Amino acid sequence: MAYSIRPYQDSDAEELADVCRAAIRGIGPEAYSNDQVEAWLAQHPGAALYRERVANGATIFVAAGEDDEPVAYALLEPDGHLDHLYNHPAHTRKGLALNLLATASLYARHHGIKRLYTEASDLARPSFEEAGYIATEKREFEIDGVPIHNWAMEKTVD
Repeated sequence: MAYSIRPYQDSDAEELADVCRAAIRGIGPEAYSNDQVEAWLAQHPGAALYRERVANGATIFVAAGEDDEPVAYALLEPDGHLDHLYNHPAHTRKGLALNLLATASLYARHHGIKRLYTEASDLARPSFEEAGYIATEKREFEIDGVPIHNWAMEKTVD
């Protein structure tokens, strides 16, 4: 299957919410407990999130299949915070995460963003590292009383 990276369209919101939930449910258990996966899922309110974030200046890059259906995406905030990188489980290991991260880096370079940073899951960390991000700390925290962790990571944009 051929994939393309394209800008977000308002009609993508529901499908991006589905991609996010499918990724957390389908891939999350590879590194996190069931309680952690359920707590993580509870933090994602659905399609309205994408519309609100874009209205507040975020840029979303969408990896779409041949039918133009979103299968992965990255959400970049104006300050360089890469807040989401999700890939539908049926479309992993195809280079989409790296392509989305490369697109975000190019966008940052063209828009004067000098530093990209994120909080990566154990599952996303290898893709971020391959894209040039460096882990600065392991972040231990709780979501609704459930202990979980991720990695603070950053990259300088040249």
